[in-house]
Amino acid sequence: MTSDLSAGARAKRQAGPHMIQMLTPEGDRVSSGEYDVFAAELDTKDLFGFYRDMVLVRRVDAEGNALQRQGQLGLWAPLLGQEAAQIGLGRALRSQDFVFPTYREHGVAWTRGIDPTELLGMFRGQSHGGWDPQANRFHTYTIVIGSQVLHATGYAMGIQMDGDVGTGDVDRDAIAVACFGDGASSQGDVSEGLTFAGAFNAPVLFYCQNNQWAISEPTSVQTPVPLNQRGRGFGVPGIRVDGNDVLATYAVARASADSIRAGNGPLLIEAYTYRMGAHTTADDPSKYRSDAETEAWAAKDPILRLRRFLEKEGITSDEFASVDAEADQLAARIRKTCVDMTPPSPEAMWENVYSEPHALVDEERETYLAYLDSFADAEANA
Repeated sequence: MTSDLSAGARAKRQAGPHMIQMLTPEGDRVSSGEYDVFAAELDTKDLFGFYRDMVLVRRVDAEGNALQRQGQLGLWAPLLGQEAAQIGLGRALRSQDFVFPTYREHGVAWTRGIDPTELLGMFRGQSHGGWDPQANRFHTYTIVIGSQVLHATGYAMGIQMDGDVGTGDVDRDAIAVACFGDGASSQGDVSEGLTFAGAFNAPVLFYCQNNQWAISEPTSVQTPVPLNQRGRGFGVPGIRVDGNDVLATYAVARASADSIRAGNGPLLIEAYTYRMGAHTTADDPSKYRSDAETEAWAAKDPILRLRRFLEKEGITSDEFASVDAEADQLAARIRKTCVDMTPPSPEAMWENVYSEPHALVDEERETYLAYLDSFADAEANA
């Protein structure tokens, strides 16, 4: 009895804080007070662009799942249900901002110009790192839970030391964005990142996608209080936003990023959402959560919510159909590119270790290539 009461108390406390929402699950527009000014910058065309983003990203995710099941990928980390949380954030950032993702930020990667096939190349094992982080200001995926938060905080402190924050120059002021999940928020690396960011007023946005499940553990056993409050003790204010509402996530991320760029210090956003699929393709969520819970969240689907709103704004069925057709074309390109991928040359693994030549790396490369050549020599002399 005591255990049940404690769990119930935890759930009640977690549901406590005010959550910013602009679109209801029925697609109705509601006011969010101070954040309405940022939503007002967007017209119907902009929001239809968000809809297109989410539909295409969801199709990328579906293809990733299918390709893994067909043996074409070693693993895939689904984002089904989290499209609004990621597209809203990504579209709120500026080109000079630097994002440090987990391994599930396929939607944010899309907004930063990373081609989906580059994501698949990593999960297929056909890449020695993925992509050039500097080209799109989007770091490579991080598998070690929470470690990217330290990287983001350190990068933000570098921005601060370079004087690229608080100048008022929209083309210069920049932030770092640390993406992480509810489970990662319990990791020491996240606490250390919050410590340094708070102590040094670093320009970093901590963006926590609370999808309710840290693999098979619910948020209720991660913390007795809402995740957006975890930054308070470190001097990092937090806010909760409806992560299934792309308009709200955009507005809150936009406002928060602007404040941080102005030199007002770090902030934490908790995007309250739900992972509709598995943690990864190696996971079976039916073992630890109920169908009723999943069905309840399906009614809050981020894409359906925005579509309902856009239908009221006059977007036609033909316009929606054009996005579906584009998604089909994207899926076909992804499948073909994935299957046709070839492994990189062995020496390529040394190309991105250091930015400049390094004697030890050169020595290791030559030793390894000589080792490979020895097999060719052996076959020739056989």
